[in-house]
Amino acid sequence: MRKAKNIFANIDITTIILYLVLVIFGWLNIYASQYNDDTLFAIDFTSRYGKQFYFIGISFITALIILIIDWKFYYSLSYIVYGLVIISLVAVLIIGGVTNGAMSWFQIGSIKVQPSELAKFATALALARFFNMQHIKNQKTITKIYSYLIILIPCILIVLQNDLGTALIFTSFILVLYREGLSINILLFILIVSILCLLSLLINQMILIYIFSFVALTCLLFFRFNKKDVFTILISWILSIIFVLGTNYFVNDVLSAHHSKRINILLGKEFDPYGAGYNLIQSKIAIGSGGGIGKGFLNGTQTRFDFVPEQSTDFIFCTIGEEWGFLGSFVFILLFIGLITRVILLAERQRSSFSRIYGYSVACILFLHFTINIGMTIGLLPTVGIPLPFISYGGSSLLGFTILLFIFLNLDSYRLDILR
Repeated sequence: MRKAKNIFANIDITTIILYLVLVIFGWLNIYASQYNDDTLFAIDFTSRYGKQFYFIGISFITALIILIIDWKFYYSLSYIVYGLVIISLVAVLIIGGVTNGAMSWFQIGSIKVQPSELAKFATALALARFFNMQHIKNQKTITKIYSYLIILIPCILIVLQNDLGTALIFTSFILVLYREGLSINILLFILIVSILCLLSLLINQMILIYIFSFVALTCLLFFRFNKKDVFTILISWILSIIFVLGTNYFVNDVLSAHHSKRINILLGKEFDPYGAGYNLIQSKIAIGSGGGIGKGFLNGTQTRFDFVPEQSTDFIFCTIGEEWGFLGSFVFILLFIGLITRVILLAERQRSSFSRIYGYSVACILFLHFTINIGMTIGLLPTVGIPLPFISYGGSSLLGFTILLFIFLNLDSYRLDILR
């Protein structure tokens, strides 16, 4: 039990150490990405590394405040925080500013605030509160729909901002629901849809339609089915055709030109080394040139001469790969996986469903960010503009992830007090 006189009692020190190591390592790489021969190793608050130093200070203060506050505050205000964030996501569509094609920022003087970064912990809190005292398997259909809406509403609003990368992160909550009892059939359905989506983009749509038609016709002619099974086969065949046609239409006609082009480049259907594919090519060169042990801190040529755009933000892993090499990248990946694993272990020891669900939300959000960011920098996933948690430059990003993590550390420190 945590006593009021000692606010740091039961705080998980291992997680805090991992957090500090990642944040400091991130700042060093942001400094390296901005470094040139005229740069002095000093805090220049007009530069990105100087601003990040300022953001780190704000995040540390915020983390301390979060740890001081009683856990009941987060539980009681979960829906209010969620509601305020939803209002901000709507407001940014009306009065927000456009950055890199996404209308997702509030401009307050020289400060930019991105509400979608705050939507992650707000959604995690609301979902944890909603499922508290009940199990997903025992819920009525309408109740399950409400829980899905908690996830879908911010996701849809972020899609409307043309920020597909951040919207994609909200799919991580599906893993949280699965941990709490969501049917595995839902995950299998998502897997099948993902495979169909990939096939639709790789194979000519008419060939796929012929294949699906042949499979459906073969099943109907050579196997005996009752009327219900025949109906299921016909519906599956129709839906598959609609999905194949719809996927191509969505990628080529609904998505913005730069998003669809990046997907086609990743799949090898287009080649644009001086346009949409430039970032990825330079990213691979930077990471590959690092070799086994890297070129050394501040010695990365791709980094120093700005070959990779946005290298301090979404492509910060390029700096790690070039200057720290395979060994440094491997150690960094181990540290990050260690943080995620630690959060999962802490989540499993919670006595309340509220704390457990929120903890798993933290782990899943960090995991998806980590996987997508590194995947896009090495060419396994399309470039979607997702920061690397605690590493990439950005005040909204660092503050959002700090709040996300330290609310859970607060809940964990009160785990003996929270009985339900």
